[in-house]
Amino acid sequence: MDSSSSLHIAMYPWFAMGHQTAFIHLANKLAKKGHTVTFFTPKSARSKLQPFNLHPQSITFVTITVPHVEGLPPNAETTADVPFPLQPHIMTAMDLTQPDIQTHLTNLKPHIVFYDFTHWIPSLTKRLGIKAIHYCTASSVMVGYTLTPARYLKGTSLTEFDLMEPPSGYPDSSIKLYNHEAKIFVAKRKEIFGSNVLFYDRQAISLNEADALGFRTCKEIEGPYLDYIHKQFNKPVLTSGPVILEKPNSVLDENWSTWLAGFKTDSVVYCCFGSECVLRPNLFQELMLGLELTGIPFFAALKPPFGFATLEEALPEGFAERTKGRGVVYGGWVQQQLILEHPSVGCFITHCGSGSLSEALVNKCQLVLLPNYGDQILNARMMGNNLKVGVEVEKGEDGLYTKDSVCKAVSIVMEDENETSKKVRVNHAKIREMLLNEDLESSYIDDFCNKLQEIVGKKN
Repeated sequence: MDSSSSLHIAMYPWFAMGHQTAFIHLANKLAKKGHTVTFFTPKSARSKLQPFNLHPQSITFVTITVPHVEGLPPNAETTADVPFPLQPHIMTAMDLTQPDIQTHLTNLKPHIVFYDFTHWIPSLTKRLGIKAIHYCTASSVMVGYTLTPARYLKGTSLTEFDLMEPPSGYPDSSIKLYNHEAKIFVAKRKEIFGSNVLFYDRQAISLNEADALGFRTCKEIEGPYLDYIHKQFNKPVLTSGPVILEKPNSVLDENWSTWLAGFKTDSVVYCCFGSECVLRPNLFQELMLGLELTGIPFFAALKPPFGFATLEEALPEGFAERTKGRGVVYGGWVQQQLILEHPSVGCFITHCGSGSLSEALVNKCQLVLLPNYGDQILNARMMGNNLKVGVEVEKGEDGLYTKDSVCKAVSIVMEDENETSKKVRVNHAKIREMLLNEDLESSYIDDFCNKLQEIVGKKN
């Protein structure tokens, strides 16, 4: 196929907003290069994604009806609609859309389908003569550590002691899991995640049967891990570049911009753990008390902890009165991109989701790393141990952090004089400058598109 030819690309990401937004940002970059994108998504996700569609003439949303699955609340469509334990039911519902997706693909005949958790896509696309690309929203650090054949071949016999060390040939020995983290990863391998399929079986099929693997990163940051994955899976590994997020078609809400404007430059701590993280009540309270202990202005955008209907009733006793005027705790959705670039925000306490890290690295606020589960943990190790662009909050052997450990991490990055802070600021500034280089992103997207053309041109 001619490299200048326009491709028609279909996208069907996992029904979680972090995955949906990562795909729509990639769709924008591809549309800007002249390609057409059909984006399959549930109705509720579509309304949230619409402001991020910067090329409506090239990106078309197709609403997918999500079948009801026993155990799900009425009208539940995405993981944002259910508590964490019910997410496997959302996956089952997504699997039940297979006939609908097959009909759409048969009629639309795209060149390529981008997918992630729908492990049945590659077998479907092969029958239809369409290429399938697994586009991973998690980092190559995590995929290389936990999902490569070097790990998968051990199946359910893999122990937490195995996972505390990186697999054979892994490029960075400083990235490891603690015992309490490794236990969770081992348990995840045996978890049923939709349609009576083990979580790791679903991931292994998704990765192994793809025509190529795509990652939302650049070699300057994750090069050795990408090379390791290429060797492990023996198939093309494509990098879309950092996919720097273009601003949504909106401005920061006036109430937040007014509140933030009341503080000095680089003086506010912003804390957000994404749209789906729900903390245990004890950890929520330790986090709040840690913010209070810093004595620094803060804006925390969090969901109510387990067992509480509102944030207010979960706050430590007397907390609201003690922090009045310098602290906000908010339970709704916020415009994170616009908050992070506000001059008053000097520190970001992040759960280390890939999307949040992408947004953080191109801004000047310093990073406090507080991962909760899954790929967030390995992202934090890469950011803290390898790239040294942030400080991870210390946890005990039980995996719990305290108000003191939260306060300590914030204090380290907010102080200009200590050696750790200086090193973190220098490293962060270097990566920020590299990521904001327009030539870098443009060259990655051009190369990504050329690789897509090559893959489409290959016969099945």
